[in-house]
Amino acid sequence: MDQSAYRARRAITVSIVMFILAIVVIMIGLNTGTIRLSPLAVWQTLLGGGTTEEQMILIDYRLPRIIVTMLGGIGLGVAGAVLQGVSRNALADPGILGLHAGAAFGLIVFVSFFRTMEGSLAMLIPMFTFAGGSMIAIIIILLAYDRQGIMPIRLILVGIAVEAGVSAITLFLSLKLDPDTYAFAARWLAGSVWGRDWINVWALLPWIIILVPIIYLKSKTLDLFSFGDEIASGVGSSVTRNRLLMIILAVALSCASVSMTGGIGFIGLVAPHLARRLAGPQHRYFLPAAASIGLVILVAADTIGRSIFQPNAIPAGVIVALIGGPYFLYMLFRKKV
Repeated sequence: MDQSAYRARRAITVSIVMFILAIVVIMIGLNTGTIRLSPLAVWQTLLGGGTTEEQMILIDYRLPRIIVTMLGGIGLGVAGAVLQGVSRNALADPGILGLHAGAAFGLIVFVSFFRTMEGSLAMLIPMFTFAGGSMIAIIIILLAYDRQGIMPIRLILVGIAVEAGVSAITLFLSLKLDPDTYAFAARWLAGSVWGRDWINVWALLPWIIILVPIIYLKSKTLDLFSFGDEIASGVGSSVTRNRLLMIILAVALSCASVSMTGGIGFIGLVAPHLARRLAGPQHRYFLPAAASIGLVILVAADTIGRSIFQPNAIPAGVIVALIGGPYFLYMLFRKKV
């Protein structure tokens, strides 16, 4: 068996395993709450059966939240893979690069103007977080740019510095909000999944189903970055233009995802790294795995946060940080990062 066929078979195996794991985690999440539903009741209700109470609990309350976490996990996993590809750094992450800080700034601007997150206005939230993330991305790119183009290592360092400054500004602005809006902003910054209605699903869904396939079609472009800018230019790739395009796609995907799931970090770091180890280095193989791993991590984190300390819930961002923090240190101190 040649190397290409082996990698393809390995990627298919990983995808099947992750799909099964995702189904298990989703079923557990749908069964988790103050009122327990058996797996059989969950399946019957999803297929149109079940009692009126079971349909209300599952369809109106739990299912929208689960779908939001699924979409958010997919978006963060793929966005992290893109940023690690364009920066050639396994430590790159939307949160570390400052994109989530920009999204938080956009969200604070939104709640300052509209004072509500309900109804059709929720459709505008991803646009505001994308605008905030884009503003920060432009600042980072301008500061990281020199005559040779966008330098990957400078991109990381500048992103960390800008993230610190924007977070301070966002915190200052949040202190001027009314108590209820400030409480929401604080929960969002902690990584609490707040998108729990179908309107939140419809607000996030278009960003995922449009951007993820576009990024997947650019897999070969991402592969070229791993060989270095000189080799990529030598085979006819416009390195600077492609890097800018992929950064824009990653910004849009990550900012839209956190707009509904809260400021959750580390998924964009952990998911691509695990996917690369499981499915191989080629993006066409490990991008689907990164999306699946991101989905599993976020759905599992939200389910654990809702179930362990009932009736009080722990933000999913806290659970992810408990996993992602040590993993980040592990990667930092490895001999090869």
